[in-house]
Amino acid sequence: MTAPPVHAPAHTRSRTEFEQALRKLAQDRYHDRHPFNVRMHQGDLSPEELRTWVLNRFHYQRNIPVKDALILAKLPGPAERRSWVRRIQDHDGPRDGEGGIERWLLLGEAVGLSRTDLQSGVGVLPGVRFAVEGYVNFCRLRPALEAVASSLTELCAPSIMLTRLDTFPVHYPWIDGSGLAYFRDRVPQGRKDGAEALDWVLDRATTRTEQDAALAALSFKCDVLWSLLDSVERAGARRARG
Repeated sequence: MTAPPVHAPAHTRSRTEFEQALRKLAQDRYHDRHPFNVRMHQGDLSPEELRTWVLNRFHYQRNIPVKDALILAKLPGPAERRSWVRRIQDHDGPRDGEGGIERWLLLGEAVGLSRTDLQSGVGVLPGVRFAVEGYVNFCRLRPALEAVASSLTELCAPSIMLTRLDTFPVHYPWIDGSGLAYFRDRVPQGRKDGAEALDWVLDRATTRTEQDAALAALSFKCDVLWSLLDSVERAGARRARG
């Protein structure tokens, strides 16, 4: 009887190898490649499709500070918590009428939705609710390393925001330019947030097991964003069929 082959355990990646693996995963799996986003950036969406996306994406946006509060509670040190709490303030704003959620509401108004439409949650697709709830629960239940690693889609966020700033005025001139403020502000915020989270993960994932867990968490987050767009795309296809 032949003994099964013995495989040497996978080596722990160097910091450089691990960073390359994280960046490659984010770039290969990011939702800028989703057919819906491709169509958006090519100018092929109807006003109704854009409104459906803005409304459903708002359900994700309004839960970003919720998931960040759950991550904040897991961070062990004051410096880490001070850094992370900035993310909550970026979205909720330091006061009423400010912050990323407010800027997304302005985008909604610019595409023809009312604040009531957005804030009520009516019209949010079941698949979007499921994807967002899955992400919030992931950040609630998983260790800090995995929760932080899941946020590393931010490494790609500045690029997609710049693409939208370039393409929306060309393809969707009916959208008032003031409604694009969210995209403008997320460019510097995303760069800062992504760099900080990346350093945090690189510093703390010191074993192959931890590195693999971080990569799996980032892959899961990519799936969340992809699934959200799947639901929005299917809704548009159903309407087109009547």
